[in-house]
Amino acid sequence: MKRQALCACIAAIGLALAGQAGAARPLKAVGVAVSDLANPYFVAIGKGAGDAARKIGGSKVRVTTVSSKYDLNTQVGQIENFIASKVDILVVNATDPKGIAPVLQKARDAGIVVMAVDVGADNADATIMSDNTMAGVESCKRIVQRLNGKGNVVIVNGPPVTAVIARVAGCKRAFAGTAIRIVSDNQDAKGSLDGGMEVMTNLLTAHRRIDAVFAINDPSAIGAELAVKQAGRGDVRMVASVDGAPDAEAALKSRNSIFAVTAAQDPYRMATLAIEIGYGIMHGKRPANSTVLIPTPAITKENVAAYKGWASH
Repeated sequence: MKRQALCACIAAIGLALAGQAGAARPLKAVGVAVSDLANPYFVAIGKGAGDAARKIGGSKVRVTTVSSKYDLNTQVGQIENFIASKVDILVVNATDPKGIAPVLQKARDAGIVVMAVDVGADNADATIMSDNTMAGVESCKRIVQRLNGKGNVVIVNGPPVTAVIARVAGCKRAFAGTAIRIVSDNQDAKGSLDGGMEVMTNLLTAHRRIDAVFAINDPSAIGAELAVKQAGRGDVRMVASVDGAPDAEAALKSRNSIFAVTAAQDPYRMATLAIEIGYGIMHGKRPANSTVLIPTPAITKENVAAYKGWASH
């Protein structure tokens, strides 16, 4: 509740500042650079940024959203284009948080406010992201409860970005002091369904008993569950994850799914906060904390019916 209150307060301050300073420097153009627009998560980020920008600057604000397909060189080129077109705010979901740093500094030198979303990025003015440590804790707490504190668990890992690292750390924090044994935590499924299925297939071959799975995001978790079903492994009792994606909602509502929990992110809110706070920075008003964390509550089979997912905006 404290984090929610903090985020609400920051958003209110951002809007207030925007209102006070709007006449001094209007918002004319926003560039949004995400990793993969085939993923509804990033579609929600683009929509949130667009809605917030038009709320501040009116219907004529130019908002352009591009996808890098997780390729650093592609994303650098896209940001170079945003610099050339003189956007006011750049919202970036960094493919490589450190590799992207030089072009982000170039953007800032050109007077563009750089807002990192979802994952951190060196040289960004501020970062808006999910509380990924909380996400790992909330998801893996359900594993501890289901297994009564003991059993074999695999972690289907992902790319080594700040968000993924924090989720895994949070999960391990939830397991601390229990008799749960992590039998694998170093296989990168690249955050995709295909990757999750491939990694889980290999883990099922390598380990004769696995009681539960924690995957770093919903696509890799869905892939892991498909592998479990394909292998006919009745020992795997549950899959836990992070995102709150539409596919996870459907899995949670299915009686035939072992998908048991996803810690929900709010990409739409993440992007709206990025624009609101970024607009404040445009007018010299920086947030007290350069990193804003959004809470990630657990969505389970018991409460999924009341969950307002990404498609609600």
